[in-house]
Amino acid sequence: MDKKIRQDRRAFLKGSTAAAAAVFAGAALPSAATASTTQTMPNNPRTQDAMPTRNLGRTGYKVGIFSLGGQAALEKANNADVAVPIIQRALDLGVNYLDTSSIYGGPMRWSERYVGEVMKTRRGEAFLATKTKERTREGSMRMIDESLKLLNTDHVDLWQLHDVGTMTDVNQIFDKGGAIEALVAMQQQGVVRYLGVTGHYRPDALMEAIRRHPFDCILMALNAADPHHFSFEDQLLPLAVEKQMGIIGMKVPARGRILSSWTPPPLEQQEHSWEGMVIAKQPGTLDIREAVYYTLTRPVSTIIIGCDSIPQLEQNVQLARDFTPLTDQQMASIAARTEAVSRQSLFFRFYDRA
Repeated sequence: MDKKIRQDRRAFLKGSTAAAAAVFAGAALPSAATASTTQTMPNNPRTQDAMPTRNLGRTGYKVGIFSLGGQAALEKANNADVAVPIIQRALDLGVNYLDTSSIYGGPMRWSERYVGEVMKTRRGEAFLATKTKERTREGSMRMIDESLKLLNTDHVDLWQLHDVGTMTDVNQIFDKGGAIEALVAMQQQGVVRYLGVTGHYRPDALMEAIRRHPFDCILMALNAADPHHFSFEDQLLPLAVEKQMGIIGMKVPARGRILSSWTPPPLEQQEHSWEGMVIAKQPGTLDIREAVYYTLTRPVSTIIIGCDSIPQLEQNVQLARDFTPLTDQQMASIAARTEAVSRQSLFFRFYDRA
């Protein structure tokens, strides 16, 4: 990492102290334009005692610092016997934000199906976020219609543009007949409460997207290897803080690749998988506590992690309960230790999007 980048990052961390403190403490932030949906905001009564909470940007919602991701067990086919209990247990443990997407689990959209099974009886306990990967108004309208059916609800709390990585994505979304028209229309009609954008590839397109529209939230890949390649911390994160967005961190354990407990699959398996576009020849270098606390020390509202089992979920909730911010020295040490495994830990920034 060159000297200028290190200086810029230190300047950002010092300059964002007040905003980060407001996020950490849950202090009130200026409210966004009132969302048109008239439904009561979700409330999980267990959250406040379960873990620290932070502002989800200017939405006014207090989100637990650990939230359940919609992948891992939640995107596997015919896995309801595992996935549904994980979601139920997450709510029981005080998780109050659930992430899913119209593309998780392939054409059958298994993730939305499993979440929807729980939403039949517990919709009021979870801030519910889903996504559209479609870039047109028409395609996104089809996505939200099906999402509502599968999620067993008449509204979602956050609807996001999924995986915005290039300027081609941005231009398609904001072109005439683009997806942003669907998002705005659904918000105006009360079908969705807040709007967001997500991405993990490169920062520039996401920065342009949040300059073009006042999105309420951003879901960004942010793990301890971030400083080493196409860093989101350098400019995207400060811009999101400046705009007082709800900031959700993802790819925290990098599907295990950043963890010392992870064993790389055989090379022939990696060569035929999306993640395998960056060949991993060694385990990671961090434990899960270091990985989680690194991201939570940044000015994020919450992090999402997909879980494969209830014990894994319970471990993550316990880490959130026990969280205290790391020092600058600890953060620097953790980031330095990820350098040797940085490409495999940021595999999502190296695949060919052409």
